[in-house]
Amino acid sequence: MFSRLSARLTVTVTSLALTGLFAAAAPASATALRTPAAAPTAAAEPAAPATAGPAAVTVKMPAKVADSLGADRQALIDAVSADALSRSRDAKGLAPATAVGRLAAEGREVVVDVRTVSRDWARGVAYVEAPRTRHGEPEGWLYLAHRDKGRWTAGLEGDDEFAAYVADSPLIGEAERRTMTAYAERKATPQAQARLSPAGAQANTGGLLLPWMPDYYMTLTGGPHAHDSGSGYWSALDFAGGNASGRVRSSREGTATSMCGAGGGWTRVIHPGGFSTDYYHMWNTTYYNGTSVPRSALLGNIGTDTCAGGSATGAHVHWSLRTYDANYNGQYTWLNGRTIGGWTWWNGSAQYSGCGTRLGVTACPGTAIYNRAG
Repeated sequence: MFSRLSARLTVTVTSLALTGLFAAAAPASATALRTPAAAPTAAAEPAAPATAGPAAVTVKMPAKVADSLGADRQALIDAVSADALSRSRDAKGLAPATAVGRLAAEGREVVVDVRTVSRDWARGVAYVEAPRTRHGEPEGWLYLAHRDKGRWTAGLEGDDEFAAYVADSPLIGEAERRTMTAYAERKATPQAQARLSPAGAQANTGGLLLPWMPDYYMTLTGGPHAHDSGSGYWSALDFAGGNASGRVRSSREGTATSMCGAGGGWTRVIHPGGFSTDYYHMWNTTYYNGTSVPRSALLGNIGTDTCAGGSATGAHVHWSLRTYDANYNGQYTWLNGRTIGGWTWWNGSAQYSGCGTRLGVTACPGTAIYNRAG
């Protein structure tokens, strides 16, 4: 049913066109994904930058992963691509070929990154680029896929399949599994249920910091706004400058994944307290792939990277708050009334105009604020 889609695969050593369910030929000319080059500083084997024609699903895959999958790799890409398109707000309800064509007409790509495989298991990242006409963050998911009787079934964060695969997949390490399941295991307690309500919003952020070192400052350049600068909860804040040397750090301990791959400026950290956080527009990033990190782990530097779409005119970090619920589903969530980095955040009359309050002080865009642990 996906016969009019195409996928182009670039591996570390060579490039080959995929055939199969996504069988339409991609245009002969190809353009590189817009990812600034930066060497990873954590031990890993990242995928090479991918290329794709404008009407293709773009695939990133290390050479040894491609060799391991052999001819079966197309079925895996088909399964992950279909799942990602079904979850995308901009593609929901459309046939996959129609969705990819519409996104391509806007200069946007659908990307499937296959990071690791083991026998009948695969894991990686899939994302849909954000529009390049506005500031904002793309849609992206971690995925796990399993092959049973020759058929690949993919599960993206929030799917029933993903939840089941977290428990069973050998590609999820014990530390990562503990982080992912920590909130689910506590969810049934009355105290946890109380924290899920809007009335408990201030208490339920688990001591999250702002995205730099405690007791240093950055300047708030954008108050609460939607992660994609469009619709939805106002979950994002923008920061720049200050005496933190532009270094972006994790808001709490958890497991980190570089969503765009090596050199890309988008990292997601899943925390054990029912939240995850996204960091976008960075440069000089550390490469992570489900890696355990402590609080204030170095992720990168403020920048203008748009490895997965969107736009940025000045160096900053676009930080977003997401849930990570008992179904391993990360959804961008409201900041209004929540305390992060010692500051309680409030929506303004328009996106970007909101402020933070702390000990009787109000900090609006243009104000330098210290990151406080308490």
